[in-house]
Amino acid sequence: MHDALTGLLEQRAPVGRETWRSWWDQLGDGQLDKSEVLALLASLASRLPDHQTLRHLLDSLAERRPAAAVTTSWEGTVNVVGTGGGPRTFNISTASAFVAAAAGVKVVKTGSRAYTSSLGSVDLLERLGVRLTSSYAQTEDTLAAHGIAFAGPFVYPAQLTRLARTVAPCSLKPFGRFLNALGPFLADLPVTAQVTGVSAAAPLDTLRRLAATTTGRRIWLTTNDTGADELLPFATNTVHGEHCLTRIIRPGELTPGDGSFGDLRPAARPAAAVDHFLAVLAGTAGRVATHTVCLGAAALVVASGVRRDWPSAVALAEGAVRSGEAHDLARRLAASAARTPAVAHA
Repeated sequence: MHDALTGLLEQRAPVGRETWRSWWDQLGDGQLDKSEVLALLASLASRLPDHQTLRHLLDSLAERRPAAAVTTSWEGTVNVVGTGGGPRTFNISTASAFVAAAAGVKVVKTGSRAYTSSLGSVDLLERLGVRLTSSYAQTEDTLAAHGIAFAGPFVYPAQLTRLARTVAPCSLKPFGRFLNALGPFLADLPVTAQVTGVSAAAPLDTLRRLAATTTGRRIWLTTNDTGADELLPFATNTVHGEHCLTRIIRPGELTPGDGSFGDLRPAARPAAAVDHFLAVLAGTAGRVATHTVCLGAAALVVASGVRRDWPSAVALAEGAVRSGEAHDLARRLAASAARTPAVAHA
């Protein structure tokens, strides 16, 4: 049994970086069998280890990344990603990304296929006709052309693919809770800021410690008293910022505080998801839905530095919906993908 698995099971001390290095080396060399890999994933999913173990795990993956294809940071660009979990809603963070981009923020959205919901952000984008980028160069080009890009799997460590191949035909979906919780810290993007919604199913204290020890980008974690991984107008929300800075947003403070999860239900049928999503962007899916995506977009506006105060950020987001620009942006991005061959950039 590998020392990484033994350390996770015994939890007597943090699993160090050298141990994780050995694990990835043996995984790459085919020395770990399927049962041992499944056992390690099951241990991580059933009982999240201490912060130091996770920090060592993340660092051991980061040092294996090839030299980045970008040499400068994407100044003023913000990444939005959530941990998943919580009450079922439409794809709020994806809608907020479009609204923020329409308001002038450079946005890169990362996400996954459905784990707890009927449609994850990747599933929705496929139906919408929006293509994931396949390289840093393509992401930069898409940002320059549209102000928004949806990054594909290339931003994640190649070792995750190796894990998936080793356990096949078993799926990684049973371990989605752990992968979703750690996912926001796995993507390698040279952004200025990252806004991550954290549901009640995710370990907030551990994620806050990881955020505090992450360099290269500013990370905000958002939570609320409903357990959802989104900012909600009818909930008491907390934005956990850098250096223990927090911002409490109470119902009615920035947007009207009425509404419930009934106003944020996903489309009844997956086939209707695109029409419903476009209605949200157009502001015709109900006022609570509009206020919700504008509040989420405002977080991206402030985190990016486009606005410093939240009231003007909310007003800017509302203007992007009211003008039709958010809806039109989604249509333009889909039309551009339809015209462009799916060729990866070097």
